[in-house]
Amino acid sequence: MVDPRVQAQLKLYDEALALFHQQKFARAKQELEKVLEGPSKELSDRARMHVKIAEQRMKPVAEQNPRTADEHYQRGVAMMNVGRWDDARESLDKARKAAPKADYIHYALAALDCLTGEADSAMKNLKVAIELRPENRYHARNDEDFAFLQEDPRFTELLYPEKDGTAG
Repeated sequence: MVDPRVQAQLKLYDEALALFHQQKFARAKQELEKVLEGPSKELSDRARMHVKIAEQRMKPVAEQNPRTADEHYQRGVAMMNVGRWDDARESLDKARKAAPKADYIHYALAALDCLTGEADSAMKNLKVAIELRPENRYHARNDEDFAFLQEDPRFTELLYPEKDGTAG
């Protein structure tokens, strides 16, 4: 049974992400801050991350000189959102080198791989993201960035291991 408060939080999160992807960062930030008040820690964590990215994107470009893994990650996601794939990959690769155990960086790389049609790399990155943080399996199930992999049997096996009885 899904908690109706979590469902409401997820709906808010989805609406905030839609604004975020439309580059309406100020409005997205307002909605994401409402998500922080919900009961799901995972959704709150994701919302907090997107709030930081929205804040970064609202800064003048001169202030966007990434130094830390998180700053490279935020820049990478920002570049993804405007379709600058090469810049996104460069930033996310730097982030991964600086923080190889950060699941969200691998997840973002998997999303970028999907957006650029690189199924094998997407599967590898998504597998690592799920190994580092199993909750990523559930996020990927509803993430439109992974639409490219919907018909790939490896994607189904990775996201729905319980269907073959070998969950783990």
